[in-house]
Amino acid sequence: MGIRNYLIEGVSCTGKTSVCNELQRRGYHAIHGDRELAYQGDPETGTPTDSGTHEHHIWRVDKVKALVANQDEEVTFFCGGSRNFPKFINLFDSVFVLEVNLTTLNERLDGRPENEWGGKKSERERIVRLHQTKEDIPKNGIIIDATAPIEHVVDEIVRHSEENKR
Repeated sequence: MGIRNYLIEGVSCTGKTSVCNELQRRGYHAIHGDRELAYQGDPETGTPTDSGTHEHHIWRVDKVKALVANQDEEVTFFCGGSRNFPKFINLFDSVFVLEVNLTTLNERLDGRPENEWGGKKSERERIVRLHQTKEDIPKNGIIIDATAPIEHVVDEIVRHSEENKR
């Protein structure tokens, strides 16, 4: 959808949804990947599953490719986590990885209702482990300190995206 396209990733509770909302509020074209692109499927084949597990939270690769190919917008931000990002990460001009410290992560997890991902004890434990290992987020992304107020986080992302203009 954009002439320039950016992926905003990070473990749960780092602020991907909040960043997307703030980008949209500012008039940027931003896609809530978890709402608009995600489904439960096999990360390698894309075959839908009924597992409902974190490992199977993936994005529709064909839809990501179609959105990137459509250049109606100057810039598009794709916000959210996906376990199959290696299938489409090369389509983005840059990747931003939101990071928070463990104290902030735990504070944010404390606010999650039990029916949302991260609301159950077992999910929290997994999120904390993923926070420590960074095993399911893109490597070599531009690290953004997401402990700052959301306005500052988005200012930093926009600044970096402006530096990457073609």
